[in-house]
Amino acid sequence: MSILIEVDGLEKYFPVGTLFQKKKFLHAVDGVDFHIKDGEAFALVGESGCGKTTLGKILLLHLTPTAGTVRFMGQNVFRLSKSDMKQLRRKMQMVFQDPFSSMNPRKNIHHILSQPYLGEGLGRDKIENNVLELLERVGLSPPQMYMDRYPNQLSGGQVQRIAIARAIALRPRFIVADESVSTLDVSLKAQILDLLRRFQEEFGLTLLFITHDLAVVRSMCKRIAVMYLGKFVEVANVEELYENPLHPYTKAMLSATPVPDPEIARIRKRIILKGDVPSPIDLPPGCRFQKRCPYKHPACEESEPKLIQTNDEHFVACHRI
Repeated sequence: MSILIEVDGLEKYFPVGTLFQKKKFLHAVDGVDFHIKDGEAFALVGESGCGKTTLGKILLLHLTPTAGTVRFMGQNVFRLSKSDMKQLRRKMQMVFQDPFSSMNPRKNIHHILSQPYLGEGLGRDKIENNVLELLERVGLSPPQMYMDRYPNQLSGGQVQRIAIARAIALRPRFIVADESVSTLDVSLKAQILDLLRRFQEEFGLTLLFITHDLAVVRSMCKRIAVMYLGKFVEVANVEELYENPLHPYTKAMLSATPVPDPEIARIRKRIILKGDVPSPIDLPPGCRFQKRCPYKHPACEESEPKLIQTNDEHFVACHRI
């Protein structure tokens, strides 16, 4: 399987403070290296504020990085001409956490789903047929019933289906699903995940699935990266990570994940992390997880751990490994 997206040394810092204060930076993404294979579902997990969404927006060219490179099909995307970048954007789409905020509430569903086709040189009848087909594909049937409705007239699950329909309209190669099921109940969550999985298989989509919920990752993705304060602390095959987590932060996250077997849930020990997440503006020296880590030792205060390879597809950043 070839590599579709390759990220090297990616950084994104946001300046903070006032005119009269010393200039400081919020380290949203701070030196990230990874790749996503063509047709793969890759999960990115971590607490809110760790930099997951910022990373996804950089990959979709919504943000320009402070440093580092992003290669899509071997091309450095931030060195492309404007015309080439415009063509590249057609191959990338995003499904947002809150579909209502990503749609114009004054436009009906027909208008929203027609927009991707306006630059394609298609006639009105062809566009209308395409919109009806999209609605059918995402399970909104009969499609004519939804054409003249507005987003606020639909349920959260229905609007998320509209968001997915808009994302797949031009058959992209790559989709970022940013917390796309976090606001839905269990039954709707399963339906949306099935929909994403089906389109991934049908169109050969490459999917970056951003979430803080490890419970939904196992059935969706092949590989997973765990992010903490702008850095990756562990990258592994999903099954490997669930069976043999190495980083203390990963272990704590997995211990908080609900399991359907009551016997396992009863005997499993919950790991409670002490302390607060450090500020991404004033980061501690050494390991960023040191103040919350139950295995801290002197080396953790002196140097920042780097990702090391422990086996074929398992990488971890921790001094104690």
